[in-house]
Amino acid sequence: MAASSSSSSSHRFEPVPPGGPGRAADRGGPPEDACAGGPPGDGPDPQAESEDSGLLAALLDGMDAALCAFGADGTVTHWNREAERLLGWTAAEAVGRQGLAGWAVRKEDADEVEADLLAATRSPGRQVHEFALLTKDGRRVLVRTQSSAVLGPDGRAAGVYCAFSEVHAQIDLERSIALSEALFVDASWGVVLVDADLRPAVVNAHAARALGMGRTAVLGRPLGDLLSQGVEELESALTHVLAEGTPPAAAELWVTLRSDEVEQVRRCWRSGFVRLASPLAEEPVPLGVGWIFQDVTDAKRAEQEASLLRFRAQQLHRAGRAAGECEDPREAAAVHLDFALAGFADHGLIDVVGGGSGDGSGTGAPAGGPDAGGPPVLVRAIASPAGAPGPSEAMPPTGIPVAYGPGHPAAQALERCGSVRAGAGPAIAEGWAAARKWPDGTVHGLCVVLRSRGRTLGVATFLRGPSRRPFDRADASYAEDVASRIAAALDLAGGPAVREP
Repeated sequence: MAASSSSSSSHRFEPVPPGGPGRAADRGGPPEDACAGGPPGDGPDPQAESEDSGLLAALLDGMDAALCAFGADGTVTHWNREAERLLGWTAAEAVGRQGLAGWAVRKEDADEVEADLLAATRSPGRQVHEFALLTKDGRRVLVRTQSSAVLGPDGRAAGVYCAFSEVHAQIDLERSIALSEALFVDASWGVVLVDADLRPAVVNAHAARALGMGRTAVLGRPLGDLLSQGVEELESALTHVLAEGTPPAAAELWVTLRSDEVEQVRRCWRSGFVRLASPLAEEPVPLGVGWIFQDVTDAKRAEQEASLLRFRAQQLHRAGRAAGECEDPREAAAVHLDFALAGFADHGLIDVVGGGSGDGSGTGAPAGGPDAGGPPVLVRAIASPAGAPGPSEAMPPTGIPVAYGPGHPAAQALERCGSVRAGAGPAIAEGWAAARKWPDGTVHGLCVVLRSRGRTLGVATFLRGPSRRPFDRADASYAEDVASRIAAALDLAGGPAVREP
């Protein structure tokens, strides 16, 4: 480009001198007096000026925006390669022209356009305008311009520079910037930019609240400092995105925040990931990952509870159908217990009061039973296998009571005529299950009283291992529903019972 090889790309604006664009100064050449002789060192160093003009030319040609500049009299002094690409006019054809009329702007629009551009010399800051320019082949291009005055050594306006680009490209850029700003200010979901080292680099306000920390406190910290559970899954997802690119669908991650004060509940974050690459690199180099997430814990829990209720209702229905085909009431009670254990507990026990075996034999109660006037004792009637999985089986009617100690959950349930939950706690003591006559590995227990026709028939016990969560109130309600069906079957089988006064 012509301006690249001459001092028209110099670091300062010089008004075009009289005499037209054919003179050397019009093209940015050295002033005449600089070449007229004189003692060495009196004028500027030609080599330094050449280096400055070459550097400025390279900078102008490397700009992504089209740029032109005008002297104080409106003559075009600069025209970079992006302007040439956009309009088709070369720097040699553009530099030195008086204004834009007739070649880059229609004559009908020229006065208005030039007035808008030169208004920058009378106003501080940048002026933004939109108007149509003409390409070399006669097409019109709608551009958005930013113009600003160029001040001379005396502080007065010596010219105007104008950077311009197509309106659509500018709108796309502004839209991208506006979207970025909105995501990090007003978004109702969490947005985190994670760098290649898997550390948060930018966090919006919503994400900071979800992480329980301030926006600046999160930056640069390992994810393990923020999450106590789910950090492996999150880091695995981020690593995959960095290596393979954006996944096709969102993922649901269950996480627990790290906190020393209180025990945090698990949260479900529906997360989307986008790999970020630099637009300036010749090859795609990942800058990090954009992580967008939303807390859907309440919806997921409601969905899980609804699914669990449907499953349990189906189990009760299926158990009722299967028990209706059993001739022996005790077998029907075992069927109800087996169906209840599916997805609910690892083991189940049925203990009946007195010496009754539930077989209708009318066996007398042992000492301390209801006939003796003392507190009722419990005798094992049905139990699920503690080893290999299999159907629950009725126990032989020995009438020997189970050696439950004082304060046993089953005895408490019998005494209170309600449900009792028991757990080993975080630190499971050795022999905790054996002391309660429960199978090894039991850490959670739920004892539910068996009631039928206003009488207490016994206690149903449901047990869970360490891989399951503790029993909650919803579990107790389901167990009571199952216990009512088991109690009806045992009542049909006959046997001693405790009648409430």
